[in-house]
Amino acid sequence: MKYTFPLISLLSWMFLAGCSSHDVQQAENSITTTDLVRQVKTLASDAFMGRKPCTAGEDSVMAYLKREFTRMGLKPGFGDSYFQEVPLVEVTCQPSERMTIVSGGQHPDLKYIDDFVVFSKRIQENTSLDKVPLVFAGFGIVAPEYNRNDYAGLDVKGKVVLVLVNDPGYDSGDSTYFKGNTMTYYGRWTYKYEEAARQGARGVLIVHETPQAGYPWSVVVSGATASKFYLQPNNGYLDRCEVEGWITRDAAAKLFATQNQNLDSLIVAARKPGFIPFEMNAAMSVSMTSEFSNKLSHNIMAVLPGTTRQEEVIIYSGHWDHFGVGTPLNGDSIYNGAVDNGTTLAWMLEIAEAFTLLKEKPERSIAFFAPTGEEQGLLGSAWYVEHPSFDLSKTVANINNDLMLYFGRMKDVMVTGYGQSELEDYLKEFADQQDRYILPDPNPETGMYFRGDQFSFAKAGVPGLYARGNCDSRAHGREWMHLKEKEWLAGNYHKPTDQYEDYWDLSGVAEDARLLFRVGLKLANEKAFPAWKAGSEFSRE
Repeated sequence: MKYTFPLISLLSWMFLAGCSSHDVQQAENSITTTDLVRQVKTLASDAFMGRKPCTAGEDSVMAYLKREFTRMGLKPGFGDSYFQEVPLVEVTCQPSERMTIVSGGQHPDLKYIDDFVVFSKRIQENTSLDKVPLVFAGFGIVAPEYNRNDYAGLDVKGKVVLVLVNDPGYDSGDSTYFKGNTMTYYGRWTYKYEEAARQGARGVLIVHETPQAGYPWSVVVSGATASKFYLQPNNGYLDRCEVEGWITRDAAAKLFATQNQNLDSLIVAARKPGFIPFEMNAAMSVSMTSEFSNKLSHNIMAVLPGTTRQEEVIIYSGHWDHFGVGTPLNGDSIYNGAVDNGTTLAWMLEIAEAFTLLKEKPERSIAFFAPTGEEQGLLGSAWYVEHPSFDLSKTVANINNDLMLYFGRMKDVMVTGYGQSELEDYLKEFADQQDRYILPDPNPETGMYFRGDQFSFAKAGVPGLYARGNCDSRAHGREWMHLKEKEWLAGNYHKPTDQYEDYWDLSGVAEDARLLFRVGLKLANEKAFPAWKAGSEFSRE
């Protein structure tokens, strides 16, 4: 008789565990390709007009997501509203057609768009640089932890700085210098603009190279020549350089040739520790006019409150914005953004519905966050971390996604920004259960971790995970998938052709949704806060 109570307790525990497992499985099974297709077809339809911020397309997204979140029974994420106002300024710059340079007694002819693009973030109508001296500052980096200062001994105040894209670790042959071929934040164009401004430069030009940048010149041009949104500033962005921009590799090579310098040799030299920057015997002139318009966009968020620790939260995210109506391609001017980022919105909505179907709700809160302005520079997520609904110190993790492709189920779970945090350990546990393996991003030189909304959370101290199947098709293997991704990027990325087609296979997106549902659920029922890993630039230790 003395064993009766423990036996009953054990049987009760096993029964409850079985119920809990059954509960989770039922919720997970609600994630289907049929529902994903329905969501993507709607969000990427012409009726949403390309989902550009501050247009009727934004109104359509807001109404649709509110309707879906309300149907699921999710609570508003911003007090009594699903929407958070994000104040933006739209800037349209019109530069002069040519940039005049006097170099070594020569006058290299540089043409706007073909050879260079420039713009100004400053809120001023007219910008003009007249015969401003040029300097070459290597990679334009000040990184004490790597004993690197590309501005050492160089006074750039009132000058234009020419810098290389990426960071010195790329193609250096030394995986311990910076992070080898894995781009650090020092390699991002945003950092280079910020650092040049801190140094007092009037202008900064980045030398474009496709492998090191991670995108071709055409992407630079399309981003630089369209009107741009920024967060409304308090200071008119007068702390930024007057002129920011890019120059093609060929144009930069011609410029250095007038100085009897070889660009290839300079790049090799700049990668080495101890590189010495120098003033160029050259001056640059360029001008532009700018127009401004203050506007309001919106972040969108819904919440499933936790049962015992509502103040602690796991945030799933996927940006809602794309490029709206733009330059026609084969008669189509609507940039539908089906992969970028309709599939991710569908992924997030399916995870949201799975959580609402749990009979035993999680202890921590779960938020579903669709930020605005990602395509314009992570604007919505940057605004959110400055004005959060949940205390960032109690925000357990951000699970973000973007560009989820439609080529079926994958063996891999590709982690962009691999090695950043303990979230990868949670991911591996459930990837193993799906008979999948963790794959570090095979193209770390592109710095994709710094190009998604998880970066805004990471900068604010919240571990961010960006993971999805992407490289190793279960049906066709890695080489097949590599070619498919390459073809998609060349033919559809940021183009009107990024639209839903009936032949799409979203079974891989469904599998990723089930995987990351499990990751979030485990986090939501634990007391632990995942930490940054040693070597992460976001570690506070």
